Amino acid sequence: GLTLADSLSKHKKVFPEIFINMVKVGEASGNLEEVLKVSADQMKKDYELRSKAKNAMIYPGVIIAAMIGIGALMMVLVVPKLTQVFKELKTELPLSTRFIIGLSDFMSQHWLIGLMIVAAVAASVKYLLKTSSFKTFFDSFILKIPVFGPISKKMNSARMARTLGVLIKSGVPIVQGIGIVSGTLSNEQFRISLEKSAQEVQKGQALSQSLKNYPDLYPPIVEQMVEVGEETGTTDQILITLAEFYEEEINNTTKNLSSIIEPILMVIIGAVVGFFAISMLTPMYSIMEGM
Repeated sequence: GLTLADSLSKHKKVFPEIFINMVKVGEASGNLEEVLKVSADQMKKDYELRSKAKNAMIYPGVIIAAMIGIGALMMVLVVPKLTQVFKELKTELPLSTRFIIGLSDFMSQHWLIGLMIVAAVAASVKYLLKTSSFKTFFDSFILKIPVFGPISKKMNSARMARTLGVLIKSGVPIVQGIGIVSGTLSNEQFRISLEKSAQEVQKGQALSQSLKNYPDLYPPIVEQMVEVGEETGTTDQILITLAEFYEEEINNTTKNLSSIIEPILMVIIGAVVGFFAISMLTPMYSIMEGM
């Protein structure tokens, strides 16, 4: 005798809160079929957004992993042989060379300890990300990173706009809708901003005005378009249009991401290789000059 929404609410690990609430609204309004269609479209768009972000990270991830792997092999296989040559010739080594040799010795002789340190750091970060204070700090840091910060802002803005627009269109009260949306956002800064906005809207403030309190998260175009929607009574449609705009922006950015990141990675790789080459070749030149 349970309603569909009540049945779904018993399995919250499978069905997200936004979907359960939309089903509840659909049942109450007698428009369940349309609400389910809107929900399906919302979930499809959300999946596409997350997929684009993940795909955009593959290229830089592979390059960085390859760079770390090659660096580790150089430290374990190449540097020890050069170190032996320097010892036999009793060459005076510069600080940078001694640093690389020290790191190489540690990696060669204490690789298990090194792996344990890496595992401990990874586990600590994973644990800390579950705490509100560290996640707030970490998410704030992410938003400040060049290239990736703007993408994260656009992703969270698009998700906020589409989800809230769909909820309002389905008949969910705006305060309740903002509260639901805040729980769907991955970035803690955006989540906190919406929680506070929900409180302000409940007190009578317009959503557009409350968003102005967070200029680092929401650009003026968001506030202006939401204000137009409030004045014309088309907030739901304006939010969905805003989401489509940001989704197109994300699509264009992720398409060109490899061409944006590639020069940055090349500079980093060049700097690392240059540091290694200078550190290891300088003593070699000193040896040759002394002959």
